[in-house]
Amino acid sequence: MLAIARSLLGEPRLVILDEPSTALGVEQTGQVLNVIGRLRDQNLGVILISHNLEEVRAVADRVAVLRLGRNNGFFEMKYATQEQIVSAITGDHAMGVTLQHSLLPRGLPEQRALEVAYCYLPAKGGVGGDWFDIIPLPGARVALIVGDVVGHGLHAAATMGRLRTAVHNFSSLDLSPDELLGHLDDLVTRIDQEDLSATHYEEITGASCLYAIYDPVAGHCSLACAGHPPPVLVRPDGTAYYPDLPVGPPLGLGGLPFETAELQVPEGSQIVLYTDGLIEKRELDIDVGLELLRATLACRDRPPQETCRAVLDALLPDRPVDDVALLVARTHVLAADRVADWDVACDPEAVSGIRTDVGRRLETWDMSPEVGFATELILSELVTNAIRYGSPPIHVRLLCDDGALTCEVSDGSSTSPHLRHAATTDEGGRGLFLVAQLTKRWGTRYTNSGKVIWAEQSLPDATADTSHPA
Repeated sequence: MLAIARSLLGEPRLVILDEPSTALGVEQTGQVLNVIGRLRDQNLGVILISHNLEEVRAVADRVAVLRLGRNNGFFEMKYATQEQIVSAITGDHAMGVTLQHSLLPRGLPEQRALEVAYCYLPAKGGVGGDWFDIIPLPGARVALIVGDVVGHGLHAAATMGRLRTAVHNFSSLDLSPDELLGHLDDLVTRIDQEDLSATHYEEITGASCLYAIYDPVAGHCSLACAGHPPPVLVRPDGTAYYPDLPVGPPLGLGGLPFETAELQVPEGSQIVLYTDGLIEKRELDIDVGLELLRATLACRDRPPQETCRAVLDALLPDRPVDDVALLVARTHVLAADRVADWDVACDPEAVSGIRTDVGRRLETWDMSPEVGFATELILSELVTNAIRYGSPPIHVRLLCDDGALTCEVSDGSSTSPHLRHAATTDEGGRGLFLVAQLTKRWGTRYTNSGKVIWAEQSLPDATADTSHPA
């Protein structure tokens, strides 16, 4: 106490109190904490260095956790939990931050359908489970995903990583948004069951997610929601609104259905996805946050990156209490002259006709003879399969976009072909094997009216459409 009194003689603006060299008794500790409280009331800054968490929680407004000389976390005491601070002391916080950053996207994948900007802000205290992603899909489409795992710490970050990986795997199956969320729901339910069996106490993980697929050919967006805040759509004229979107249950409840909403999105619109940390504050009703977000987004001709900055300035003047993920995507459409389609009669003689038509279109796109030969062979196999094993109507579509040529053959059957390796003595069965050898990737997409078999070829730079939307 005498040392504290001496330090105050010079009327300092800041007092640093190091740990005493000898242990203090309960009464002495109480006196020191009382003095610190009085100094704080006089607006005098005090830095207390202590290994006693109870002492720190009793007097501190903010706390920095140092471990082995490194800053392991900075917390606002009125928001931080005991678990978060202990996690930082033991090193779990630093590991969680490292894990979280390793699992989030490090860049944007190449695609032409959307002009995308994003922002991720970690919470003041603890590692969260917010995530986002952009995944190119066949047919020049792009998936946008934003999700939020309940809680903070290593468990939330690890669960986020599992869900993000699962979304990538499920999206490769080209599922509709409601189907994909159904599979995610099953996964979160299994994670909860694993946690219960491992720890023997009830800890429900839970998560929310919004999954959207944008199609630049049709200017169309399909969305499904699992307990997540609604997206905002901003029309080219600057009108911002929340679309009528069915909100399904959060992930992890198990067995409840999800619905897909279908929206027509004009070119130049912005699709804005985010997590609840952006709009939820202790001192404000959530409806106030939603309206502030909508009003901030109501602006025309603003690039996505500027939109991100405007939203953060308006809604998050200070560092957020919860994690925040923000994703802004401005839509583009694929030029009409880069799309070609034909109806095909359910007759084997129609194959030669479609080959001729496709060849002519490829010539107008200045494709090389090698690309033309491969494309005609691919379409011959896919159309022949549709005629033999599918059902009408049969339709062919070609998409030339961003260094890729995609061939699509749709029919009214939901039966999917399977790649098999024919024996040397077999007279048939090599069609899909040839398709696989000639393409970068191929697969099946199911629709309400049947299925689409697609095959994508990479194009040399000289034959690709190198123009980029402004």
